[in-house]
Amino acid sequence: MDGVRAPRDESDYRDFAAARPGVRAFYAENHARQTVDFVRGQHEKYFPLRRRRMGVWRAFDALAELVDDSDPDLELSQRDHALQTAEALRAAGAPGWLVLTGLVHDLGKVLCLFGEPQWAVVGDTFPVGCAFDPRVVHADLFAANPDARVAQYATPLGIYAAGCGVDALLLSFGHDEYLYRVLRGSRLPEAALAVIRFHSFYAWHRAGAYAAFAAPDDGAKLEAVRRFNPFDLYSKCEAPPDWPALRPYYEALVDEYLPAELQW
Repeated sequence: MDGVRAPRDESDYRDFAAARPGVRAFYAENHARQTVDFVRGQHEKYFPLRRRRMGVWRAFDALAELVDDSDPDLELSQRDHALQTAEALRAAGAPGWLVLTGLVHDLGKVLCLFGEPQWAVVGDTFPVGCAFDPRVVHADLFAANPDARVAQYATPLGIYAAGCGVDALLLSFGHDEYLYRVLRGSRLPEAALAVIRFHSFYAWHRAGAYAAFAAPDDGAKLEAVRRFNPFDLYSKCEAPPDWPALRPYYEALVDEYLPAELQW
């Protein structure tokens, strides 16, 4: 199937040293501006959800023109990326709920439709309110973040307690947490919601950072995200999927797990 298998070696992905200059420029702004106050303000702005009601397909089609400024691997639209992820999962025989998770995992990027800049929507996520871990991508750029000079936030635990669990962390604001809130209460299982909420938290699920916060039930979340991640990452290639041919299959899958309209 077009757009499923990437013609590159796995080591070629997430090569931030070789990425186009705009990727580092994105992270310079993201790392300087994602502060405790900013994240709390965004939660107050968007939660509880009250922007609009719309179905998955309206949100999905809105991603047809969006290219993620933080992505070092791909310059296709986010709709194409979503289809590549879902099709890779389907080709591997994944269950329907996981294929659907691949399709919708980045739908939270519709925040850009509400006027949010990309630095507040996309990119790797990380906790605020504690010391920035050097395993976060472009961690040197946190020097420009004012929270780096707040004593309360400068320790490894910061405002949190050891073993509090990843659910208790205030992660940098973006599409992950937003879509998680949108899809809570759907028929998707807890593993799908964990993937949606934490798939951009690369320092945790790929580099082993922030282990001091781990709670006993975080193991299942981590396993779900790690199972999903290769399909999200290594399915990226420049060949766009045939969306008109694929749509009937995915329409049936959406109908099985999601309501006709969601609160955004």
